Amino acid sequence: MSSQERDFPSIDPKGSPPELDVTIPHSARMWNYWLGGKDNYAADRQAAEQVMAVFPGIVDVARASRALLARVVAYLAAEAGVRQFLDIGTGLPTADNTHEVAQAIAPQSRIVYADNDPLVLVHARALLTSSPEGATAYIDADVRDPDTILAEAAKTLDFTQPVALVMLGILGNVPDYEQAQAIVKRLVDAVPSGSYLVVNDGTDTSTERVQATDRHNEGGVATYFNRSPAQIAGYFQGLDLLEPGVVSASRWRPEPNPFGEPPIVDAYCAVARKP
Repeated sequence: MSSQERDFPSIDPKGSPPELDVTIPHSARMWNYWLGGKDNYAADRQAAEQVMAVFPGIVDVARASRALLARVVAYLAAEAGVRQFLDIGTGLPTADNTHEVAQAIAPQSRIVYADNDPLVLVHARALLTSSPEGATAYIDADVRDPDTILAEAAKTLDFTQPVALVMLGILGNVPDYEQAQAIVKRLVDAVPSGSYLVVNDGTDTSTERVQATDRHNEGGVATYFNRSPAQIAGYFQGLDLLEPGVVSASRWRPEPNPFGEPPIVDAYCAVARKP
């Protein structure tokens, strides 16, 4: 057995296929559709199109959020020297996944993904690729169960060393804001000084997004709750915010271009260091 194989936990030790109800839309598959992916079903496409009909900007949000992930992980690996990443709410694999970006810079990086969508579990083997020096693992767990996430992640990550907690588009799935804050606090409390928190979530900064979200939530499945930029900022209490602070996902250290700053999208983010 190679060192690479030893780093990988068993995804499905019983060999049974995960249960997958394709009649119920799921946020991970809806995002896949907005990003132009093919890992989605009719129910996901219908729900996604309903959102787009009211809020066409959701496609820009999806693309800006995905580009943000690559920029943030590259910064943390190259400039901040982070070698461990816990990516919660990872969604379906596309290009420039967390482990690909981090290990291209630092091959010894260790990455744990967590999600609770059966389709993501099916595709987990695509995520479980790693440089021989590093490790990549997947946890089938809900963001509302941070203790399970931390316990399982500890099988791959060393929580005595800095960890980047990456939570993109996931906290909006927690209906109660105070519960979402408590989840973040539990995760931040579990990592040492020098760790980082990355949060990006949909905001209530446009009428169209609020209307689209309300209409989507009326269906009773795959509900999402927009937060205000001030609420996004509330996740970072006690941490040292990196410049430029809490901003639209498109405006966090964008790549230089001759056309000036990119347009603002209705999702806000920040990156902060635990002192």
